[in-house]
Amino acid sequence: MNEQQQPGAASGPVLIVGFVGVTLAAIGEFQPDDSVIYIEEPDVVRKRHVHEQLDGVAFVRGLIEWEYHLAGKADEFHNAHPDLAPVAVVPAIEYATPFAARLAERYGLPGAGLGAAQILRDKSLLRQVSAAAGIANPASVRVEGPAGVRDFLRGLGGPVVLKPANRQAAVGTRVIHHPAEVEQAWADCLVQDEGVFVPDRPMELSMLAEQYVEGPEFSVEMLVRDGRALFVNVTGKQLFPGPHPVEMAHTVPADIPEDLTETLGAQTARVVRAVGFRDGIVHCEWIVSNRVPYLVECAGRLAGGGIVDTIQLAYPVQLMRSYYAVMKGEEPPAELPRRAKGGAAVRFLATGAGRVAAVHGVEAARQVDGVFLVAVTAGPGDRFTGLRHSWDRAGIVMAAADSSTEALRRAEAAAAAVRIDIEGEA
Repeated sequence: MNEQQQPGAASGPVLIVGFVGVTLAAIGEFQPDDSVIYIEEPDVVRKRHVHEQLDGVAFVRGLIEWEYHLAGKADEFHNAHPDLAPVAVVPAIEYATPFAARLAERYGLPGAGLGAAQILRDKSLLRQVSAAAGIANPASVRVEGPAGVRDFLRGLGGPVVLKPANRQAAVGTRVIHHPAEVEQAWADCLVQDEGVFVPDRPMELSMLAEQYVEGPEFSVEMLVRDGRALFVNVTGKQLFPGPHPVEMAHTVPADIPEDLTETLGAQTARVVRAVGFRDGIVHCEWIVSNRVPYLVECAGRLAGGGIVDTIQLAYPVQLMRSYYAVMKGEEPPAELPRRAKGGAAVRFLATGAGRVAAVHGVEAARQVDGVFLVAVTAGPGDRFTGLRHSWDRAGIVMAAADSSTEALRRAEAAAAAVRIDIEGEA
């Protein structure tokens, strides 16, 4: 399958940068046949068998293999495809955002803007820019080795978070409490292999040591056009216990007072203005400590982890379709709601280190009232090394109810019904 196979489409294509298989059904609900071209890294196409996954998908016109992680590749793409005439350029994953923003600029289409996308992709730059705009940030410093981490830890006198400035899914992230932990933590955090999801060539190593801020965690999902918010949701988050801050549950909308919801939305709007973000969606993460929201990070793309599905159910709202409309320069298909009418929740599954022997209880989990998805990605024979980042989770449960609190209760009940038997290995 390639761009030239079907040249007779009625209008220009939507270019989706980065392949996310779980979104195919949602996109197929509103994109007409032969209307989308995917752009993906050659290594990822090969490792994830993307050609095979797209074969027979009606809305897909083609797949272009392109090394979009690399600098200058958007301009190169535009020069190689001057007559493509796309109607939108949509980043589907974190690493696609700068390329998509620049490509949208070259084709004269709505987008984040390259400057905004580059700031959001570098957590250290985002700290500098947002702090200058008066947004609360944890203390943060670039580090090049364990000595820098120890110095920062001693200077703070409290725990720190060691993390990459340029990765996703909590890869290479760990909380450190004592100087004696630093050496091993540094070695652990340098393991940043994302397997089939990234190209085989190495990515630049860029590490930060940051003040550990204790408090409830949230994310704000904001649909933006011309720098102004069209839709805002606040998601509540829970983390798995342990040194790696991996998300365990999401609740939509967050069960918090209205004034905190408004504050988190207003702070996210400040981030949008601070970086000059123009068109698209932002997914900003916050920790609230002593009533002050501290910016964790902000992504210029759709949220992952089932958040979009739960938003669309809880409000309800056609968020995905509205996002694509904004990227095409069109009006959203319907008025966007300000408040949710119900609640929805995600609960992730995890397992210990070892080889999966058996999985039980999936059907029982599906019978829990309000549960609409149970997907266990762990199967007999799979090996797990423990919960280090989001890719190590073993499955997902989603549930809906009249309130987010009840939705989370249902999702937790379903998750509790699933048992993954692990055999320890030497």
